[in-house]
Amino acid sequence: MALLLRFVLLCGVADFTRSLSITTPEQMIEKAKGETAYLPCKFTLGPEDQGPLDIEWLLSPADNQKVDQVIILYSGDKIYDDYYQDLKGRVHFTSTDLKSGDASINVTNLQLSDIGTYQCKVKKAPGVGNKKIQLTVLVKPSGIRCYIDGSEEIGSDFKLKCEPKEGSLPLRYEWQKLSNSQKLPTSWLPEMTSPVISVKNATTEYSGTYSCTVKNRVGSDQCLLRLDVVPPSNRAGTIAGAVIGTLLALVLIGLIIFCCHKKRREEKYEKEVHHDIREDVPPPKSRTSTARSYLGSNHSSLGSMSPSNMEGYSKTQYNQVPSEDFERDPQSVTLPTAKSVV
Repeated sequence: MALLLRFVLLCGVADFTRSLSITTPEQMIEKAKGETAYLPCKFTLGPEDQGPLDIEWLLSPADNQKVDQVIILYSGDKIYDDYYQDLKGRVHFTSTDLKSGDASINVTNLQLSDIGTYQCKVKKAPGVGNKKIQLTVLVKPSGIRCYIDGSEEIGSDFKLKCEPKEGSLPLRYEWQKLSNSQKLPTSWLPEMTSPVISVKNATTEYSGTYSCTVKNRVGSDQCLLRLDVVPPSNRAGTIAGAVIGTLLALVLIGLIIFCCHKKRREEKYEKEVHHDIREDVPPPKSRTSTARSYLGSNHSSLGSMSPSNMEGYSKTQYNQVPSEDFERDPQSVTLPTAKSVV
């Protein structure tokens, strides 16, 4: 008991002798990402505190593996705010006269990396004081998406879903029906505060406009959903139409390919024939000139022979004329010449 009393007296003496004190209590602050956090640190000085005033703010990151970082410093009547790169340009003293007893700071454009314990240290010899503030940065719900998972048909089962793109936990959901005066089914009531509503055996009474609001400690966001429960569609006819349309498209594509292929073959054939005629086949000889030259030579021979042996010779010679020339151009033979000889 005596030891405890002595300890209390020593603490009291210490508090009495250390006149500098920070009047701001330790606290926890929650802010949304992108906002500005005000971290208070107000102090008082005593007559005996005659040394130079030094103010220092430290950050102990939420990641325990990182060491404490000096984020802003006031010393020798100058402010130094470029110690910590992650907060450079985003941390400032709120007072223009720090000697007045206000060492509070603002941290602007908060990021998730700013989460941690901030410590304010004030020193004016012989007095020294410090306080800690826990800062938590939360993300507001945003990018809420409402949609229907399933077919909106009478008698069918589907789900109404509400999904935020981002938002710090815990999140709270609230569904409301905005159109029509009809009451919600009793089976929906337990799910009106959940991200998903399961609809069973849907009826037209469920049709209407719904809203889903998502909240957390720093903000909220909302989305709208239109539900139209309709009679079942003719699925068999739809499927049959799709199949027939696909088959017709395939037939059309096949005809186009066939016609293109056939045209290419004809063009190729014409090119080959034209090439053969121009390069491989020599020009045909004149049939008339060939026959006449042949007969002319034989006529001269007949003129030098006697009439007695002309008949046999002429038969022999005429039988030697190329059949091709006579078959194709029989008019080239001059028969009257033979009769004049006889």
